[in-house]
Amino acid sequence: MNVVLLSGGSGKRLWPLSNDFQSKQFLKLLLNERGEYESMVQRVMRQLTSAHLGANVFVSCNAAQADILKRQLGDVEMVLEPSRRNTFPAIALSAAYLHYEKGFGENEVFISCPIDVFADAAYFMLFSDMAELVSSGKYRIGLMGAMPTFPTEKYGYFLQRDGKVSAFIEKPPSDEAGQLISQGALWNCGVFALKIGYALSHARRFAEFDSYASLLEQFTQLPQISFDYEAVEKEPSIGAVVYDGVWKDLGTWNTLTEEMSGSSMGRNILISDNCRDTHVLNMLNIPVIAQDLSDIVVIASHDGILVSSKPGTSYIKPLAEQMSFRPMYEQRRWGDYRVLDYKQDNGASSIVKRLRIEAGQSISYQYHSKRSEVWVIVSGEGLLTIDGVDSAVGPGSVIEVPTKAKHSLLAAAALEFIEVQLGEGSLEEDDIVRIKEEL
Repeated sequence: MNVVLLSGGSGKRLWPLSNDFQSKQFLKLLLNERGEYESMVQRVMRQLTSAHLGANVFVSCNAAQADILKRQLGDVEMVLEPSRRNTFPAIALSAAYLHYEKGFGENEVFISCPIDVFADAAYFMLFSDMAELVSSGKYRIGLMGAMPTFPTEKYGYFLQRDGKVSAFIEKPPSDEAGQLISQGALWNCGVFALKIGYALSHARRFAEFDSYASLLEQFTQLPQISFDYEAVEKEPSIGAVVYDGVWKDLGTWNTLTEEMSGSSMGRNILISDNCRDTHVLNMLNIPVIAQDLSDIVVIASHDGILVSSKPGTSYIKPLAEQMSFRPMYEQRRWGDYRVLDYKQDNGASSIVKRLRIEAGQSISYQYHSKRSEVWVIVSGEGLLTIDGVDSAVGPGSVIEVPTKAKHSLLAAAALEFIEVQLGEGSLEEDDIVRIKEEL
């Protein structure tokens, strides 16, 4: 069995912790059985592995997410989307990768599943039943439906009889949702079983290709639409399996705080005794006090501060999309960084960052065309390479990296350093030309 986990979303409804580089599925906010915090991505991969399906697992993601995926999941095989274009292009590109790069035939079945699902083990055990619906030739698509526990307008629904799907209803009003539930409607989990050739045939309606590389080049020709709308809801031959267990979309602070182990996370937090159903997350090194609040969430992060009623967090996305600030914190394969200061004045720009490279990891051998850098090593030990010349660095070392100088930094022991970037324009992360891949 092949399973493709879709990890393309930005999760703006979980602003200010989520952004285009650190989407909601990478936030380590959930406790596992060992009492350790893990992300949705790590939870899903752990559950999928524990299901013992013998599946080949691939992750479809935007190229900007590759570093953080590697860091959280290790050596996972990825299908990198050149741009974010919804689930139909992502599934089409994944099918091309399975067929042309991995050598699977067009009759091979694969499961497409969101990577940010919150469910129990039985959810993943049903993947085999879904695959059987399609591999047997009975249906062209296998779908999973969850038994609703309450009427809501946040989820899509479908009706089925004797396992055959008859109708889809997308996010109906709550009163209509209640009527649908009384008729046996199920929540649409957004999990699909389908043959590789089926996905490729849909992609060929928009692009001519005979290889993974050629479809990758034509990726923007694929419509920016969900697989549900483009294929599933137009397909008459769909079978369904029923999942009766915990299933949630942890896409808002309202639903996510329901699964958190306590009312606070982070340091320097004080919640007064007269607060009710209030959650505070503090990722900063400053104190946060919550006093006489009810049904409120407070999030303090490097990217901003959110104060909202919990129901109101369902509507934060349009506001968050109006924010045009660059991300102030990012996890990378080698460690992480946060922006301490960012200024633009008459075309000249400066950024001050604090970076951490984990022991044994390295920033790739690279150069920049638009900026110079100055590094001050705060702690740790490492090996610096500039234009092919190696030197040891440690606390107090000051390094100048001129524009277009090739450079890398390997951490022998965990390294922390301050970086000052000087240049023109916005000094975005795309001003990196890698000479070789990061270690």
